[in-house]
Amino acid sequence: MSRVGKYPVTIPAGVQIAIAGNLLTAKGKLGELNLSLTDLVEATVDGDKVSVKPRTNETKARMMWGTTRALIATMVTGVSTGFTKSLEITGTGYRAAVQGPNLEINLGFSHPVIYPVPEGIKITCEKPTSIKVAGMDKRQVGQVASEIRAFRPPEPYKGKGARYTDEVIRRKEGKKK
Repeated sequence: MSRVGKYPVTIPAGVQIAIAGNLLTAKGKLGELNLSLTDLVEATVDGDKVSVKPRTNETKARMMWGTTRALIATMVTGVSTGFTKSLEITGTGYRAAVQGPNLEINLGFSHPVIYPVPEGIKITCEKPTSIKVAGMDKRQVGQVASEIRAFRPPEPYKGKGARYTDEVIRRKEGKKK
């Protein structure tokens, strides 16, 4: 069994953690994130560290112990440095561009796909075939990147579509005569 919860989360300079009741708030240079704590765990701030302990020794409390610690560590990283996810578009005529509050992507359909950029997310396109999704909430960054990829997932024969930069596409051999 993992013992992730044992290790305290170190708070970097410029980040403030406040606990009020069951609400943990992290403030940093990129913004503010909130986490509502369950009754099964107890979080305390000791100087520049946040410690999490289970209130009881039951299985559910021990499960939430590590989960809560990981969520707090993600929040601290998010408000201090943020998260990014990069996508690449492969295919003839496939391209992307940010136009105002929307991301416009041409993916081989008869019309361009217009994706409204959610609040708290910043999307940039350095090249017409690369998309960079950035933000302070790791879940939201991953969700937005996943939604963009879902418009045209990469296919295994030619590799056309939108894929993550570090994703490896297993290629298949074409039909034989």
